[in-house]
Amino acid sequence: MTDRALVVVRPGMLTTVQDLGRPGYAHLGVPRSGALDPPAAALVNRLAGNGPDAAVLETTLDGCALRPRSTVTVAVGGAPCPVTVGGRPAAWGAPVVVPAGELLEVGAVSAGVRGYLAVRGGIAVEPVLGSRATDLLSGLGPAPLTEGTVLPLGRPAGPAARVDTAPRPGPPAELVLRVTPGPRADWFTARGRYDLTARAYRVSPASNRIGLRTEGPALERAREGELPSEGMVLGAVQVPPDGRPVVFLADHPTTGGYPVIAVVRAPDLPAAAQAPPGTPVRFVPVGRH
Repeated sequence: MTDRALVVVRPGMLTTVQDLGRPGYAHLGVPRSGALDPPAAALVNRLAGNGPDAAVLETTLDGCALRPRSTVTVAVGGAPCPVTVGGRPAAWGAPVVVPAGELLEVGAVSAGVRGYLAVRGGIAVEPVLGSRATDLLSGLGPAPLTEGTVLPLGRPAGPAARVDTAPRPGPPAELVLRVTPGPRADWFTARGRYDLTARAYRVSPASNRIGLRTEGPALERAREGELPSEGMVLGAVQVPPDGRPVVFLADHPTTGGYPVIAVVRAPDLPAAAQAPPGTPVRFVPVGRH
């Protein structure tokens, strides 16, 4: 039994292991997966003294609780939340030392959706296709955390950052997604294309790591029926039969048969990971370059 490990005391609503994901395997039907908010995951890794490819924990809404078997340095970021060590308040957004056997509690978020927890040395579960990421769609990677799960840790690669706190954008009050026309925009009427970028939408409670679903006006179709399955990219705005746009996120399927009316610019997707249900969504048209 290694002492370089974390024991899960409270797994939270949904806590998964994530890293940079598995890009490059779409031709095999394997989704990209990886952290939904890559800048937040990268920041906690830097704070903990890890390289950018180290695996972290991604929490959802209510955090998690862990007990290290040896003294570790951690950093919690992403959605703001309280952090305690042994019942005492600890820093969010900065390196924190957790003594062996003490309880590290990552609390419920005060804004946003997803928190990130890095441990110096990284989460060292067995990689699958070069990644330690949990993929909820395909089932690849480690299962979501459950009580009693033991997470092995890697060897430290460098010292923790020397900062009091690190600046980080807050969760969006309004989710602004810049879009370029998709390959099947012509499957929608002029009115349908206009409504996408002119009407108001909200984040649906049915959103998950696969896609951000929206509530709002249905987009009017020019063509009925569905397509043969074709390749899907990260950020694709697919329109299912109910007419409400769905933005594909990290665990999205690699193919799909619903028409893609637009594609969201990649730099706008991390904010989608932190937009709770009810957040206003605005699709903004931009050029193709």
